[in-house]
Amino acid sequence: MASARPAIMRLTEAAAARIQELMSKADRPVAGLRVGVKNGGCAGMAYTMEYAQQANPSDEVIEDKGVRILIDPKAVLFLLGTEMDYKTDKLSSQFVFNNPNQTSACGCGESVQLTPANGTQAH
Repeated sequence: MASARPAIMRLTEAAAARIQELMSKADRPVAGLRVGVKNGGCAGMAYTMEYAQQANPSDEVIEDKGVRILIDPKAVLFLLGTEMDYKTDKLSSQFVFNNPNQTSACGCGESVQLTPANGTQAH
C-alpha cells in the first residue's frame, strides 16, 4: 500500500484571502501563483512569487483554500512542508514562509538558507 504523499505547501486563511484579493486585481487572467526559490541574497536563497498565466507541464499544482499554487519541480524539496502566511503589523504587511527546511535567515529577512527535505516528512 502506497503511503500518503507529504503536503508540499499549504496556506493560512490570511494568505489565501490576500492572494485571492491580489489575483482579482490582476490586469490579465491569472492561472495561479507561481512560488519558488532562487539563489541569491546574503543567506543563499530567496523565495519568489509571481502571477502565472499558465501552468507548465512539470509544475506541481496545489489547490488550497480556493487558491491555485504552481511550484517549479526544482523548488519542491526546498518547500516541502511549508506554510505560507500573510502577516500585518503596525509598519508592514508581508507574506511569510514557515518552512521546516530553513536553517537560517539573514537579518533583513529577504534571504534564507534552505536544505532540501528528504521527502519523508509527515503532514
